[in-house]
Formats: sequence, structure tokens, C-alpha cells
Amino acid sequence: MCGIVGYVGSLRADDVVLEGLRRLEYRGYDSAGIAVVTDGTVASDKRAGKLVNLESSLAETALPESGTGIGHTRWATHGAPNDRNAHPHLTRERSIAVVHNGIIENFARLRAELEDADYEFLSETDTEVVAHLLDLVYDPATGLAEAMRVVCRRLDGAFTLVAIHADEPGVVVGARRNSPLVVGRGDNENFLGSDVSAFIGYTRNAIELGQDQVVELRTDSITVTNFDGSPAEIKEYEVTWDAEAAEKGGYDHFMLKEIAEQPQAVADTLLGRINDDGLLVLDEMRLSDDDLRSVDKIVLIACGTAYHAGMIAKYAIEHWTR
Repeated sequence: MCGIVGYVGSLRADDVVLEGLRRLEYRGYDSAGIAVVTDGTVASDKRAGKLVNLESSLAETALPESGTGIGHTRWATHGAPNDRNAHPHLTRERSIAVVHNGIIENFARLRAELEDADYEFLSETDTEVVAHLLDLVYDPATGLAEAMRVVCRRLDGAFTLVAIHADEPGVVVGARRNSPLVVGRGDNENFLGSDVSAFIGYTRNAIELGQDQVVELRTDSITVTNFDGSPAEIKEYEVTWDAEAAEKGGYDHFMLKEIAEQPQAVADTLLGRINDDGLLVLDEMRLSDDDLRSVDKIVLIACGTAYHAGMIAKYAIEHWTR
């Protein structure tokens, strides 16, 4: 899973974004990068390997101070895990930077169209297609958010996109389809993240971005629309867990922390699920006892560590339902 962070506010964006990327390290990655808007251009740095490689590079050559920035940790899909394929991806004039989680299924056809229009590609990724498409359709009169809506309507696949533009120094734009993106509402600052871990140290007020929606962040506003430009309903909620949950908590690795947390995690999943009679309560399913008794097959779909949890659940379900 790639990790994405976006920020607009009065703090140094590179510091906020780097902190967010550290909190997203648990997702795994093979490269990392950030970009900020400054003085009519986009400045960026990206490095293959661990986040410390990027931090070392920035310590040698710092990015300009800016209140608008985006960042990314990448698991390679299209293209090898190297500096060139790391995100963010920039346009030839360094006016737009894009980070991306997911897969653009029709990127080969779009890339061919852009190459016919004399766009030069510097990477092997599907993400770079989005940067050049944004450059192609961008109109200063309508802004980056409208360009993102136009581009998203041309894309096939599952994706989260976050972009900045040199001509809009106080704006970060995000979009999602079949891939998560969460908004954090702050005090004269706003955030984007693959999950709330990215900004939990700054705000507990979060907005769930819906399917096929675009969000425009400014320091004092959050605007959400559908891909067709129509206004979208905002679903805001408060994050109740502590920021320490996103840290290693003294363990050497996230895996060790997760193993140690398993007993409490299992107990927590049962909170509110057992009634006074000791019966299981699953309000979301809306199934009666007769409905449940008529079920003859249960399919568990998962990947990674969730797959192993599903394997254990298989034995538990078979034991208790026979």
C-alpha cells in the first residue's frame, strides 16, 4: 500500500508531510518523496529505499520554505523501485506535482496519446500520465480542481490522486476511486492522508472522501465535489484513538507491535457485539435469526495479514456453526 500525505497551512509543509509519511511507514514502501509549491514553481526531492534516505538528502539540500506540500511512500507496481520512478511526478515545466496510490488501467493508451502530443516521459510509471494530463487540460480560469475532475473522468482503474500546482500556492487537490483518501480539518490548516494516521498529531476532525469525488483544500476551506462537478455531501467524524497507536510503541518493528496487540485487538472487536444474554449482535448485517440459519456458505476475502486472520476465522466459524 502506498502512503499519501497532503498539507496546506502556515507550518513548513515539508516538516508536516515528512512526519505524516513516518506515521504511514507501517504500510510498507520501497521509495519516498515530497514536493512543495514555492515562488511560482514546484520543488521536489525523492529517493529509493527507506524514508531515512529522503531525510538525509533533505538535510543536505533543504526544500524551500512553503505552506503547501504533498508526499508519498511507494510500493512499486509500474516501474522498478528507483529514484526515477519514485513519486511525486512533475510536469516538464515543474508546474504540477502528483502522487498516486493504485493502478491506472488504461495508462498505456493515454501515454501514447500524450507522446503523440510531444509530452516527454521520464519514468516507467502509470502515475506520470496523470501529471501530463493535468498539464494538458489545466485552465487558470477554472483551476486545478476542475482539471482533476476532467482527468479523473478519463481514467480507468482504482486510484487515489493528490496534486499541487505552482500557480495555486495555497491549494492541494485530491481525488479517489476505489482507493482510500481521508481529509483532516484543522484550524487554518487542512490535511490529506491515506488514513488518519497521517495527520492525527494535528487534528482529530476527519472527513471521509466518497467514491468518485474530488476535494480542494485551502487553509480556510474544504470543498468536495463529484467527478461531474456537482456538490458532494461531506461526512465528518471525530477520530477517537490516540496518536500513539500509529507509532511502534517501543517495539523494533510494527509486526512485533501488532503481534503483542493481538489479544487486546481481538477483545476490542467484541465491544458492543455481545448482548446481556451472551448473544452476538451484528447490526450492520440486518439479518434475522432465520436468515442466518439459512446461510450455507460464508466467503472470506482478504490479503496479507488479514488473510491469516481469515484462516483462523474459518476454523472458528466452522466450529461454532456446526
